[in-house]
Amino acid sequence: MRLLMVSGDRQVVIGERGPFYALHQEFSRYFERIDVLCPKASGPVVVRTLFDKVHFHPADCGRAGMARYIERKGAELIASHAHSLIVSHDYGWFYNGLGSARLSRRAKVGYVSEIHHVPGVPVAADMRERFDRFVAKRYVRWARSRARAFRVVNRGEMAALLESWGVPKEKIVVWPSLYIDLEVFCPPKEPVAIEQDVVFVGRMVSNKGLERIVAALHGLARKGQSLRVLFVGKGPLKQRIVQQAQVLEGRARFVDWVASTQDLAQIYRQSRVLVCASTCEGGPRVTVEAMACGTPVVSTPVGMMRELLEDGSNGAVCGFDAASLQAAIGRVLANEAQRRELGRNARAAAQRFEYKRTIQGYAEGLLALAKS
Repeated sequence: MRLLMVSGDRQVVIGERGPFYALHQEFSRYFERIDVLCPKASGPVVVRTLFDKVHFHPADCGRAGMARYIERKGAELIASHAHSLIVSHDYGWFYNGLGSARLSRRAKVGYVSEIHHVPGVPVAADMRERFDRFVAKRYVRWARSRARAFRVVNRGEMAALLESWGVPKEKIVVWPSLYIDLEVFCPPKEPVAIEQDVVFVGRMVSNKGLERIVAALHGLARKGQSLRVLFVGKGPLKQRIVQQAQVLEGRARFVDWVASTQDLAQIYRQSRVLVCASTCEGGPRVTVEAMACGTPVVSTPVGMMRELLEDGSNGAVCGFDAASLQAAIGRVLANEAQRRELGRNARAAAQRFEYKRTIQGYAEGLLALAKS
């Protein structure tokens, strides 16, 4: 089978080996050919081929022209290679989905709309997320009669949301997007020195709850529990958070980028707890990576965390406020023996997302959809 994928991920075409690269390394075993349409990257527009079967086609236009590019370039590729299914990663202004729906009708090839998360669900961080949620609802209601299926990555949040927006239950498939290499993300084979008590990993944007993390740590410090924190990531809020973190009096460090997944796994192992204070997520990936390393997690009930995280068993669940986050961090770090037990249970819970097995389920699901 040949697959046409429409993605918003440009990491591969700029030479970065992130999760999308890792997906296709295994995904390519299941398909004769995969073509990926992705946004414009800096430099010349050049097709990048990986693993002999996966071909990335960066756009020759900006966002405003993406829907037309997807229809035009997709039609060319389908005419040349006879793809059996179109998979569209849909978010934002949904130009991927709009272009894929037009391409599907033009080429008479079914398309799958993948919606990993919706801004503002379960909680809107700002007015922009409320607007984005409205746009997502309009798109889903428009696409529900056009898409062959909708792929979501968690059952408790996204499947229920799409049903409430009128998508027939039989059109919703739940395939997790957390593909974790358990040989990389694993507990330390030998004891490691703890470098920080708390770690955050992710984009520094409004939905990540970074200000609440700083406030919670400041609250713990005022109660005599001064904790070292490492923030890994960059984004538009970084300078603001660096400024606010001055109240932590030198106990906060910032790293923009980690060179490899092995280095990231080591950071998890060198941390006593990972904190996710997000208001909306699909996974998130970082929480499960940390759990796989035996590092317990404190998280809001977003995305897969609603299903995976058990308060007091393999981590702690907090609310969408600084006081609740502060209390949850305090509970996890109050007793070292208990923290280690939470970490062991977290590792066991993460086993279900083993890289090859999870990707196999995704690939086999797409193969079955193509035949339906």
